[in-house]
Amino acid sequence: MENAKQSSYQLPDLPYDFSALEPVISAEIMELHYTKHHKAYVTNLNSALEKYHEAESKHDMASMIALQSAIKFNGGGHVNHSIFWTILTSVSKQTEINPKGIFAEMIKRDFGSLDICKEKFNAATVGIQGSGWGWIGYNKNFKRLEIATCPNQDPLSAQGLVPILGIDVWEHAYYLQYKNVRADYVKAVWQIFDWKQIEERFHLATSC
Repeated sequence: MENAKQSSYQLPDLPYDFSALEPVISAEIMELHYTKHHKAYVTNLNSALEKYHEAESKHDMASMIALQSAIKFNGGGHVNHSIFWTILTSVSKQTEINPKGIFAEMIKRDFGSLDICKEKFNAATVGIQGSGWGWIGYNKNFKRLEIATCPNQDPLSAQGLVPILGIDVWEHAYYLQYKNVRADYVKAVWQIFDWKQIEERFHLATSC
C-alpha cells in the first residue's frame, strides 16, 4: 500500500474560472470536462496503479499485463488534460495573439508560415476518427516541430514527441456547444491559446 500511496495522482487546480474561456468554450462544458472527465481519469489511474502494485507484490504477471491498458488510458487522459488547461487563457488576458521569437521562427521554418501550420493542424485534428487529440510536438532527435494525432487518450510521448500545443477532440470537449461541427471548435480554440505558456513549453523542450 505504501507504493500505491507514493504513486497517487491529484486533479490539478484549474488556473481560471469555468467561465473564463467563454465564448469559445462554455462554462458548462468546462465544469463537466474538468470535474467529471478529468477527475475520472485521475481516480481510475490511481485505482489501476494500486491494483498494479498489489499484483506486482504477488508477482502476478498476468494481472500486471492486464492493467497496463487502463494505466495507459487514464494516465494519458490525466497528462493530456493537465497540459491542455495550462495552454488556454481568456481572450482578455492574452498577452500575445501569435507566437513570437524562436518558436515563431521554427513554425515558419518547419511549416512555411503560421497560417499553413494552422491549416495543416486543423485538417489533421478535425480528421481524427472517433476520439483523440491533435498536437504540435517537438522532435528532439530531428530538432523540429511536427503535427501529430493521437487516438483516445494516448500520450504524444509514445510517438517520441514532446507536446507543445494540443486540442482535445473528444466529443465531451465541445459537443454541448458546437454539436457535431468539430471544425468550428478546433478553429475557435486558436483564439484562446496562451502563447506565453506554449512558448515556455517549447523552450523547456528544446533546452533539455
